[in-house]
Amino acid sequence: KPIKFAHVLFSTRRFEEMVKWYENLFEATTVHRDPAIAFLTYDDENHRFGFANLDILRPEPIKGAGIAETGVNHLSYTYANVGDLFGVYERLRDQGITPYWPIHHGMTLSLYYLDPDGNRIELQVDCYDSEDSIAYMKGEEFAANPIGVTYDPDALLERHRAGAPDEELLRRPDGPVAEIPAEHGVS
Repeated sequence: KPIKFAHVLFSTRRFEEMVKWYENLFEATTVHRDPAIAFLTYDDENHRFGFANLDILRPEPIKGAGIAETGVNHLSYTYANVGDLFGVYERLRDQGITPYWPIHHGMTLSLYYLDPDGNRIELQVDCYDSEDSIAYMKGEEFAANPIGVTYDPDALLERHRAGAPDEELLRRPDGPVAEIPAEHGVS
C-alpha cells in the first residue's frame, strides 16, 4: 500500500495563470520551473503540484479534445521502498496489468498506469529524502532532463530479487531523455 499521496500534475494552456494561482492559494514555492514545466511545494515534499505547459509540449491541440486536453494529468502515490513498489508491480503484472510508462525521473522511480477509464496513476518511490530531493530538482542534472529516463521494470525487479541495494536501484541510469507516450498525454 502507498504510504502517502505525493502530487497532482495538471496539463494546461494557461501555464502562467495556473502556476500563479496555486502559488497564491497554497503559499507554495517553486522548486523547478522552465518554459515547459513547473513544480511547486508547500511542505517538505519535493513537489505537490506539477504543471505541464501544453503550448510548449503540444503546440497543436489534439483534434476534438477541447477542454478534455487540459486538467488533471495524473495522481501520484508514494511507496515506502523499492521492494514495496515492485511488489505491487509484480502483483499487477501477474494479473495482466502493466505500466504504460516505467520512468526514472531522477528524484523518483516511477511506474505509470491507466485505470479502466483511462485516468493516469503514478506509483513511485522517492530516491532521496525531502531536502536532497528538492536540491536535486533545483540542480543542473534535473534542469538538463526534467522528464527522466525509461527503464525495464522486469530487469529492475530481478536485480532487486538478486539482492541489489536500494541505493543502487534508485540511482538514475544514463540514457536519453524519455519520450512522453503521445497516446497518454503529458505525464
